[in-house]
Amino acid sequence: MKTVLVIEDNLEIRENTAEILELAGFRVITAQNGKDGLSVAHSENPDIVLCDIMMPGIDGYQVIKELRDNPLTAGIPFIYVTASAEKADMKIAMEMGADGYVRKPFDITDLMDAIENVTGKSGT
Repeated sequence: MKTVLVIEDNLEIRENTAEILELAGFRVITAQNGKDGLSVAHSENPDIVLCDIMMPGIDGYQVIKELRDNPLTAGIPFIYVTASAEKADMKIAMEMGADGYVRKPFDITDLMDAIENVTGKSGT
């Protein structure tokens, strides 16, 4: 079973995303901000990270930078799930090493397709 770390400051979105992923067969761990997300990523070594960009404190850009700079977490597939529809934000995200980008509100199929594109299969 693949483990997904969801880093999202909005409780409703975090819980809904976790539920969708659990129903799809993933083990889900969550973090409510970038600082906690980094801590969880280092302790749990998830198979994939889904992360919001705009969060208080450590934002999604800082999260990916720190994960990519650490040899132990550099290879974890990373997908931004964000409300930003700006093409410039998407370009920055990909230049920073993101493996995918899903806009909120997202369609479940789009989210699952993005995960499958970076992991090669579903949660089971």
